[in-house]
Amino acid sequence: MIDSTTLILTLVWGVAIGSVYVLLATGLNLIFGVMKLVNFAHGELLMIGAYVCYSVATAFGVNAYIALFVSMGVVALVGIGVERLAFRRVLGADKLNEIFVSLGLIMVFDNFAVLVWGEKSKRIISPFENMNVQLGEIAISYDRVIALAFVAAILVGLVFLIKKTKIGRAMRATSQKSQAAKLMGINIEHIYIFTFALGAALAGAAGSLYGIISPFNPYIGALPTIKAFAIIILGGLGSIPGAIIGGLLYGIAEQSAVMFLGGIWRDAVAFSLLIIVLILRPKGLFGGKDD
Repeated sequence: MIDSTTLILTLVWGVAIGSVYVLLATGLNLIFGVMKLVNFAHGELLMIGAYVCYSVATAFGVNAYIALFVSMGVVALVGIGVERLAFRRVLGADKLNEIFVSLGLIMVFDNFAVLVWGEKSKRIISPFENMNVQLGEIAISYDRVIALAFVAAILVGLVFLIKKTKIGRAMRATSQKSQAAKLMGINIEHIYIFTFALGAALAGAAGSLYGIISPFNPYIGALPTIKAFAIIILGGLGSIPGAIIGGLLYGIAEQSAVMFLGGIWRDAVAFSLLIIVLILRPKGLFGGKDD
């Protein structure tokens, strides 16, 4: 028999890891939605974010959650460099060019991380390490609760930016019709730079939170990227609410598989969820009505 405590812990752990996927998928969704760019190296930005947060927290003794904001800024700058030096050259060309640039960037980032930080797994030590919120018989780590609060705050700020600010309206216009937006006086190149930097910053935040709640190494980026694309498809292309719901469902499916079937089933069950949803609703949960 499965007791209620196990079910609640599985749900909490799933939502916590799902919130990391939400940030990664939302950033990727922004970049794809505005720039129509396929970036399979997006998960490497998550990995760089984790290492930057680890380095700042370890070298300077900074609170891990303060180091998270430093990581977001650094990864945003890395994103600007990647957009200007790599993807700008192939934007609008054949998608195969974007894919091969992405694959090249994966090799560059992975080998750079090995050279600088080594191959051994690391963990970002939180000031709330081994501290729990006690709810009856259920103990939930402070770090998982804080991760959820951080993700919620970041997403609220993101929605405000997109819906209520001038640059957010420019991003939406560029996403819908880039040439029409250009004719209306919007500098779409600046919008592309800002969008890529914003998506990279979200990946940096996701990596920092990942490193706080789980060990990481230079090779963690590849699978989260695939999962982020799966979440975007699950939720519906271009839909931020879809990325949020899809990411949480994906995290819960993973943790349920680990808890009840064993770790080997983690990805199989999660991707099975994706397949089932696409069979029933090919455009995703929030991708519009099926024809």
